Amino acid sequence: QVQLVESGGGLVQDGGSLRLSCAASGSIFSINAMGWYRQAPGKQRELVAVIIGGGRTNYANSVKGRFTISSFNAKNTMYLQMNSLKPEDTAVYYCNANASGWPYWGQGTQVTVSS
Repeated sequence: QVQLVESGGGLVQDGGSLRLSCAASGSIFSINAMGWYRQAPGKQRELVAVIIGGGRTNYANSVKGRFTISSFNAKNTMYLQMNSLKPEDTAVYYCNANASGWPYWGQGTQVTVSS
């Protein structure tokens, strides 16, 4: 079992920055990938960024060059640095971990970008 807790969401103006954190606990040794997803009202949940064992990263086209995913402390904590935020980035952001083939999710943190 893996438990994930997100923090760092909030309200920011167009062009601003936020950093999200995801603290992992439990069987973190079994995690082989972690990522951030988001879900805007009336839309499906979508992948934002993922980091895989070895540090390889992948981003949605809509956030490339603006967002940076990173993981430190032997996978205890994962971050999403979000710069140049746009109103269309408004969503609930979820932390995800893949451990032993099972997906785990955090409770989500709201990010609102005002125009």
